[in-house]
Amino acid sequence: MTSTPLKSLLTGSFARFLLVGVLNTLVGLSASFALFNLLDLNYWLSTFGGNTIGAVVSYLLNRTFTFRSKASIGSSWWKFALVILICYGLSYGISWLLAEAISSYLPNASTNWLHNGAILVGNGLYTIGNYIGHKYFTFRTHDSKKGRAS
Repeated sequence: MTSTPLKSLLTGSFARFLLVGVLNTLVGLSASFALFNLLDLNYWLSTFGGNTIGAVVSYLLNRTFTFRSKASIGSSWWKFALVILICYGLSYGISWLLAEAISSYLPNASTNWLHNGAILVGNGLYTIGNYIGHKYFTFRTHDSKKGRAS
């Protein structure tokens, strides 16, 4: 029985990454919204704090479950942190700039609504960037060097 690329994608590391992502997104996004809306922290502190909490959950589950990595913690944690920081800066920076641009066209729009929307958009960009970074850099295996989906 041959494995199609779609089947491999849906049953391989990407499917596991999405499953882990649901959990760490619930944790991290809940923390971001709580920090922003309940503790009145600013956008950057809220998203950074929430993503830091989610990143701890993500590292532990992605290392063991998603990518089944044998890499030592010493050789993978700094790569994980680097990918997280780059993805955080790019994804939340882009979404914040988008919210600011929208506010110039819709001056009566609530800043809180725009920044809550930016948190959601940033989270989507962050998820995509993290999968790519962790699959091909942090937890790279012989299979991922060949570009296989498993």
